[in-house]
Amino acid sequence: MRARFGPALKFAEHHEAFTTEPLSSGVEEVDALLGGGIDRGTSTLLTGPAGTGKSTLALQFALAAAAAGKRSAVYLFEESMQTYQARSAGLGMPLEDRVRDGSIRLRQVDPAELSPGELAHLLRRDVAESGLDLFVLDTLNGFLNSMPEERFLTLHLHEMLTFLGQVGVSSILIEAQHGLVGSQNLHQLDVSYLADTVLLLRHFETRGAVRQAISVVKKRTGTHERTIRELRLEKGGIRLGPPLSGFQGVLSGMPVHVGPSSTLLADEDAAQPRR
Repeated sequence: MRARFGPALKFAEHHEAFTTEPLSSGVEEVDALLGGGIDRGTSTLLTGPAGTGKSTLALQFALAAAAAGKRSAVYLFEESMQTYQARSAGLGMPLEDRVRDGSIRLRQVDPAELSPGELAHLLRRDVAESGLDLFVLDTLNGFLNSMPEERFLTLHLHEMLTFLGQVGVSSILIEAQHGLVGSQNLHQLDVSYLADTVLLLRHFETRGAVRQAISVVKKRTGTHERTIRELRLEKGGIRLGPPLSGFQGVLSGMPVHVGPSSTLLADEDAAQPRR
């Protein structure tokens, strides 16, 4: 039987000097929420239930990096590359062009065929060959399924994130919470403490409609907004509204907006697919 762990990625062996600078999302409101963007060499966790826009937000960062002459890699554990590209095209996001010119590399990962140790060394090869600036892991849930024991998952994640941080690569980890609405718990292993920045995405209800909201709950490397903003996926990508007030039940998993409707995004935009 093939070993399920693979060789460890020894992060102490990898160091590179780099200039700390923020990585922009290309969306002014997202950067404002994050206090300027995500810092180079740090890790960011996007967590929330299905349909809140986690994958699209991560892709927005990759596309903005490509527009700035930087390179990204997106490792897909659950969604096929064809579906990922088709959904992106439906939102008018130029992923296909960026894949073609090599500024974004997509990899389909089968956790049944690739151990975490092997994944780490594949990532190291991508960093060496492509000079990556951003790494996206979509999703942590798929990565979890490749590990029979939680303690090994924590070890591999720590090794991987430390390696990326020491060579100046920013990382975005996507975590899908169970269920669509209501009170959700993180999957059986809480990895939020490993990330430098944590963004919480939620559905919220207002006046008979379900919308999406985003907030930053943690950022080790600087200040950030402590507000909640409405998030919408529309033609061209991500759109955020102004800071919202008048929420109840934010930590319950299904916040309800009872504030003024003037702070919400207009309803004339057509609904778009989310993930």
